[in-house]
Amino acid sequence: MKIEKISVYTVSLPFAFDFSHAQRKRTSARNVVVKVAAAGGAVFGFGEGAPRSYVTGETTSSAAAHIADAVAHPTFCWDLSAPDQIRQWTAAVDSHRFGNAARCALELALIDALARLLDRPAIDFFPDEVRAQTIFYGAALPLAGAAVIQAGCRIIRQLGIHRIKLKFSADLDQNQEILEAVETVFGTDCEIKVDVNFAWDLATALAHIPLLHRHRVRVIEQPLSRQDPDRTTLSAAMGAEGIVLMADESACTLSDLKRIQRENSFGMVNMRLSKCGGLFRSLEMIRYLRRTGMPFQIACHLGESGILSAAGRILGLLCPDAAYWDGSYDAFLLKTNLTTEDVTFGPGGKAGPLPGPGLGVEIDGSALEKLSEGRKPAVFKRP
Repeated sequence: MKIEKISVYTVSLPFAFDFSHAQRKRTSARNVVVKVAAAGGAVFGFGEGAPRSYVTGETTSSAAAHIADAVAHPTFCWDLSAPDQIRQWTAAVDSHRFGNAARCALELALIDALARLLDRPAIDFFPDEVRAQTIFYGAALPLAGAAVIQAGCRIIRQLGIHRIKLKFSADLDQNQEILEAVETVFGTDCEIKVDVNFAWDLATALAHIPLLHRHRVRVIEQPLSRQDPDRTTLSAAMGAEGIVLMADESACTLSDLKRIQRENSFGMVNMRLSKCGGLFRSLEMIRYLRRTGMPFQIACHLGESGILSAAGRILGLLCPDAAYWDGSYDAFLLKTNLTTEDVTFGPGGKAGPLPGPGLGVEIDGSALEKLSEGRKPAVFKRP
């Protein structure tokens, strides 16, 4: 299959409601979508990346430059016939976190195009991985007041979901209010994770331990900044109370994982396709975590369209040993999606393989044009 053209779109995906966290007030998400045209226009593939400056240092503006570098690499597969070519290219290009979201979008588009050409689901490109037929997603709630949290919890409980990720701020009283609002609806019948988005320093984190212990919080996600030297101290203090510190922004590459293992600074890792550079790199990192015995979860960036939700479904099904799965929030979070299929999980968070070839979703061309807001795509043609 000859790839003739690669187009890079910037899209703005509006949320159905405000989903804020400690680092951002969020009413929409800006992502990049890559479209691969091949075989004389007979085959198309789509991929998506979610550049977040506070995660990998990327923006939507930087994506085209990273993709230009990626397609100029000698190993890039302009002539594509086997998934191993994509794997070899991902292994050869720069492994630094800066550019991971762009490389993820391009990799997924290549996988989608090749799988469509072969009329196979993309998950079949990973035959050596253990595969589940069903996974169960948890739910997530924004940083908000008690009334909003209680309303969200009532919906989540009606869906039969009992695993919740909460967004926290640096304000102890506000965070106590959030936990008490959850308890008002669920009582003790709920497993809680907390995502701080590195809003705490060590003193703030230590002050939260009695509150977390009292409300049976099991996991704290990235409470300190990536560079904070106190993370090892905090991990030990949290561990003494049975609370696991999970790395997110601190774990975007394989070298990050090796550093975490040396430092013993985290007890779990959050794996997200966009921040880790795509499916092949994510699975490489997960194999390392399995060898070292460190637990991990499969999660998403809030504001992913159905493209990344579909790819995340593949990664989730390839990881039946994950501690948690978060994602496929499409119908709950997005006002407008890019895909004609609804990738949202079902009752109880239940989700299985998507039917059809490639990633399993079709792109709504009019939605792509509308959500691009008149911005022309960057185009790279076959050399």
